[in-house]
Amino acid sequence: MKAKKQKKASLVAQDWHPADIVAALRKAGWSFRRLSAHYGLAATSLNNVNKIPWPKGEKRVAEALGIQPWDIWPSRYAVSADADGTVIGVPNRGRPGRKKANDTASAKKRNAKARSNDRALV
Repeated sequence: MKAKKQKKASLVAQDWHPADIVAALRKAGWSFRRLSAHYGLAATSLNNVNKIPWPKGEKRVAEALGIQPWDIWPSRYAVSADADGTVIGVPNRGRPGRKKANDTASAKKRNAKARSNDRALV
């Protein structure tokens, strides 16, 4: 009989599962739709916080739950403490794994061609 491999506990905090966020909102008397309407947004606007980073939307959801956004989405925030011990969460603006506009092969080729044309004009 083979012994089962035990998964090591990850030291990195995990983001809440979207279903957990929905359940917490309902427990607090909210839904994404009602919260969006409360802030004057389109009905499905705050649903996007589950899919893409949106600091303003994350803050609104966290306020409805009475916690900080970095407690729900730790992967999206760089959290540190200032001299007073106050915890500060700064949103990570980049999307992991997403290429920048000029990182594609065609963009590099186009930029190289433009540079060679500029040299020819000089």
